[in-house]
Formats: sequence, C-alpha cells, structure tokens
Amino acid sequence: MANLFRVASKLGKFVGPGIMVSVAYMDPGNYSTSVSGGAQFKYKLLSVILISNIFAVVLQCLCSKLGTVTGKDLAENCRIHLPRKLNFVIYGFAQMAIIATDLAEVVGTAVALKILFKIPLLLGVLVTIVDVLAILIFYKPEEQTMRQVRAFEMLVTTLVTATVVCFILELYKISIPDKAPLFEGFLPSPEIIENKQAMFISLGILGATVMPHSLYLGSSLVKPRLNEFDLKKYGKVLERPSLGAIKDTLNYSYAELIISLFLIATFVNSAILIVAGATLFGQPEAEDADLTSIYELLSRYISPAAGLIFALAMLFSGQSAGVICTMAGQIVSEGFLQFTFEPWLTRLITRLIAIVPCFLVTLFLGERGISNMLNLSQVVLSLILPIVSAPLIYFTANSKIMTVSTVEEDVSGSVTVNETTPLKNERNLRINYANGRLLTGASILIWVIIGFLNCYLVISFLMGEDIHF
Repeated sequence: MANLFRVASKLGKFVGPGIMVSVAYMDPGNYSTSVSGGAQFKYKLLSVILISNIFAVVLQCLCSKLGTVTGKDLAENCRIHLPRKLNFVIYGFAQMAIIATDLAEVVGTAVALKILFKIPLLLGVLVTIVDVLAILIFYKPEEQTMRQVRAFEMLVTTLVTATVVCFILELYKISIPDKAPLFEGFLPSPEIIENKQAMFISLGILGATVMPHSLYLGSSLVKPRLNEFDLKKYGKVLERPSLGAIKDTLNYSYAELIISLFLIATFVNSAILIVAGATLFGQPEAEDADLTSIYELLSRYISPAAGLIFALAMLFSGQSAGVICTMAGQIVSEGFLQFTFEPWLTRLITRLIAIVPCFLVTLFLGERGISNMLNLSQVVLSLILPIVSAPLIYFTANSKIMTVSTVEEDVSGSVTVNETTPLKNERNLRINYANGRLLTGASILIWVIIGFLNCYLVISFLMGEDIHF
C-alpha cells in the first residue's frame, strides 16, 4: 500500500503534459467532424474515434520516448538527422498542418464569441491573436522553475476540465433508451469502408484526433522534468538527459499520457458524436451544419441550455487549443529552422503565419465558407500525418539515435556522463531504447493504414465520387 501511494504521488507530479497533448485532440475541428458523423451515421463512427485514439496513444508514446531519450523534440531531430532539403520539405508540411489546425481553433473561438457575446466574426478572429499571446507571455519553460511550468500546465488543465464538464452536462441532457447500438458503435462497421462519405468523415475524425502538430508538442513537453532531475543531481542541465533522468521520468510520462488521452480525449470526442447521434441523426439540416448551426440545432432539439453549453465548450477548447497550437508553431520553427528570436517574437511570428490565412478565409468566404474550410482542414491534417510521422517512427527505431551512453558513479561520488572520458573505477554503460520489433511493427502498421486510407480517399475524389466537403 505504501508503494502504491508513493507511485500515485509521483505520478501526480507528472500530470500536465498528457493533458496539454490531449487538448490537440478535442478542439473545435473535432466538433464539426464528429457532429457530422453522428448526424449522418449515428453511433457507427464511434469505432473510428476509438481506433484514432489508439493510434494517437502509440504515436504519442513514441514522441515521449524520443524527447526523453534524446533530450530533443521531433523537429530538432529532423534538423540534426535528416538531409537539409528533406528537413525543409517536412517543415513546410508541418507548417501547413499548424495553419490547418489553427483554422479550427480560431474559427471555434470566434464563433463562440459571436454566440456568447455578439462579437462580429471577423473581430473575433482578431481577438484570438491577442488572447492566446497574452496567455503565452507567462510560459517560458527555458527560464522558469518547475513550479512555474506546473502553474501554466494547471491553467491549461483548468480550461480542459471546463470543456469536459460541458460535455458531461450535454450527455446528462439527452436520453438514449436503447443503448445497445451505442455500444455496438465502438465495433468497426463495414459501412465505414463501403460508404465513401463515411470514409471521408472518418478521415476527418482521424485528422482531427491524431493531429500532426501534437507530435512535435509531445516530444517537447517532456523536457522540463528531465532538466529538473539533472539540475538537482548535477547542478546543471546536460546536453543530453542522463540515464538517471530517463529512468526516473519515462514510465511516468507514458502512464500520464495514456491516462490523459483515454480519459479526456476519447471521452470528449465520443461525447460529441453521441450527442449528435442521439439528437440530430436523420435531421437533413444537420448533415452539413456549421458550428453556428450546430449550436442552433442543439438549442432546438435538446434545449437552449444545451446550445449554450456547446458554445462554452467551443470557447474553452478553442482557447486551450489555440495556446497549444501556437506553442507547437514555436517548437516547429525553432526546431527545424533554429529561430534565434526572443520567445515572444517567435510566438508572434508563428501565430501570424497561422492566423493570416484564417483571417483571409473569414474575410472573403464568410461563415459558410469557413465551415467548409474547417471540415476540409481536418482531412488535410490526415493527409499530412503520414509525412510528419514517418521520421518519428524512423528515429525511435534507430539504435544509433536511441542509445544512451553514460557511466556509473565511482566510490568517491564523482560522475561522468554523455560519452565523456570515464573516470577510474567507472564502467561505461550503453542502453538501447530503440523500439522493439512489436512496437516497430505496430507503428509501421498504423502508418500504412493511415496512408492507405488517404490514398483511397484521394483516388475516389479524383474519380469523381460524390464526396462533399
């Protein structure tokens, strides 16, 4: 019992990064695709949400391992280990993914502000620049103590908790007399493959769940706790984490990540689809509903309070996801291109890169236009995912990259780390953290499945299949 309490207490200190990663899987883009899925296919696409989250857990565990063992995030590893031209190509796709992601965050927040406070849509888009940057002013992990980093993580956790509470309330307001079809929905259905529209929405759900930018984020968020361990033991942050830091943090990072993704991301995404399937299935106007229409439909078919709760969920998730997306933009720019600007300037630049296209779409296409772009952006994310995840699988399966070389302490307590000259009476240790055959096989299988589904959709679209955005 004492050991269990000790493990739980230590795990509590790791709560934060997994929740921040899960934010990427429950943004307003998920609402649009999941509501569309529930309205058209009721509960049948719940299996897609479950499978997508399993894919996300595997890929995010690889991210945690890569960041923990190398001390560098995915973008930094791409710059170090890939040819220069390939590095720039992947950076381009990563930046496209951030733009597509930010479109969902900006649109969701702007629509929520319009519903709740009657702020015009275009002005709401501009507001999202200021509020996200204001929050990020206080996040400087490279300068702050672990306590300050934890405070920021708790701020994001508060927004996530508010989102979860909103969807608990939404579920409370609906009635599902026959629950058998709901539970059957978590089992794969042949209709997903046979129906092109179901496949399209499934890819949208996949893109909105396993977001490319979250891979860069997940590999970076592990750094503060590694640095804290080495700072306490060696009095400085090492160029590469010590073996002690890796052993002390890796398993807890895995546990916190898996628990957060399944308890938060899977629940919220499932709740959105269940609410839509229970109330909007069979309603013709729900099939192509945008975020504003979803609010109106929930208000009409459930209650005005349900519509209000949905708008609040959009606001909370849009804010937290906007913060996370901007952080990911900074990680990508600094990692791939070695930006040397001040952190606030890097965040401003990356935020503007992402938000300018959102502003232009809103200005010229209006609310209906951004709704179509929102659904399309989620599919774009799915198309980009194999490109940015391939290096992750390669790096974590590479023994040269994933082998830690260090030394044991001698009797005097002296220590040498990271392949420096060993002291007398010390024994060199080399531990290989590369993926085993099973994990490598599972990762490649996930990559192949995502790539195959993407190719299937593209070929269907080019052949003129009736797939509407």
